[in-house]
Amino acid sequence: MRNLSVTTFIHILFSVAIAILIATFLLFLSWDKDRRKIDEFKRYQLISITFLSNLQLNPDRDDLKKLYKDLHVKPVPRKKVKEIRKKIEKKGKTVFSGGSSVGQVRVFDIDGKHYIYVQHMSYNLMLKEDRPKNYFFEIAVASGVFLIGLLLLLYLAVLKKLYPLKKLHRQIQRFAQGDMNTRITYEHDDEIGKIAKSFDDAIVHINELSTSKNLFMRNMMHELKTPITKGRIVAEMLEDEGTKKVLVRAFERMNELISELAEIERVTTQSFEPDFEYVMLSEILGDAQELLMTHSNCVKVEIKDIALTTDKKLMTLVLKNLIDNGMKYGKDKCAMIQTNHGMIEVISRGDALEHPLNYYTEPFSQAEKRSSGFGLGLYIVDSILHKLGYRLGYKHEEGKNIFILVPNNEKLKIARTK
Repeated sequence: MRNLSVTTFIHILFSVAIAILIATFLLFLSWDKDRRKIDEFKRYQLISITFLSNLQLNPDRDDLKKLYKDLHVKPVPRKKVKEIRKKIEKKGKTVFSGGSSVGQVRVFDIDGKHYIYVQHMSYNLMLKEDRPKNYFFEIAVASGVFLIGLLLLLYLAVLKKLYPLKKLHRQIQRFAQGDMNTRITYEHDDEIGKIAKSFDDAIVHINELSTSKNLFMRNMMHELKTPITKGRIVAEMLEDEGTKKVLVRAFERMNELISELAEIERVTTQSFEPDFEYVMLSEILGDAQELLMTHSNCVKVEIKDIALTTDKKLMTLVLKNLIDNGMKYGKDKCAMIQTNHGMIEVISRGDALEHPLNYYTEPFSQAEKRSSGFGLGLYIVDSILHKLGYRLGYKHEEGKNIFILVPNNEKLKIARTK
């Protein structure tokens, strides 16, 4: 029940309510039919007993009139008796038959009208029902139909009232998928309207924050580039090689930080979509080693060359960062890349991580800031892998830290169909 949508719950609720109402109505019709048969039998039994007992006393005309009035019957005129008898013989249906030693009473149904034939030694009477029509059954049927119709109208009204939720859901989904220009619209000022307005206000606020953040990042990177470039030029002109080396390295690290921040901004944008293509793993590793600008003997490669459906530039950046981490923090300052059942592993010697992996995939994690890094390497790796349909795994075995690129098959399957 917890996982049922509101619409499905309403479908079930009203379906059960309508089914119960229809079942109750049908049971009532069945009960009312049996009740009318019993009432009819009792009435005709009363007529039979009353007439036969009174006819024995040879009642006069006034007594008969009173009897007719009390029992709500009236005599059929003599000129129509023969006609009624013929109809009874042709299509009359006996609905009651009773009597005693002094006579008999039979009731016939002809086209919905009941005729009562009383046979007595000295009397033969043909009577006709004269009860006022009872509309109880028709009222009950009309009430039942009205209630069912009213419940159906309520059901449709509730669905119509909830329909804007689907529109609201689609608009929120578009925003979640990166359409920052989406606006949440709703005409009425009810609860759904208030929710829609709150979401719309939140979208406006998020867009303002995003615009402010992007403007700040671009201005900051632009403003930093000029002094860093000038500082690098001045540092190259120094004669003291020790000081020169320290300053050059500092300016290089500043450039790296700016590049990493730019990459984070690009990859973590909601509208960012990787450029998937078929590419060989060996080609990606070659590009990663070129970015590292390191000696080949520091990076050992033991892979089964496989074709990947991925964004070449982004996957190159992932492997470059993982290899770079292995070389920075590894005891022997080297890293090894290998494949294992379709997964890519980057291995380096070292102690096990002190914290769970998700601690290090947060930006500016403290463990990396205390070393030579800025705490952005694994954050960038994790962000890119989510976009490419992978997840980052980790294990420590035999004194080695092993970072694993585990493919999310469902997302990769979608990527291949693009």
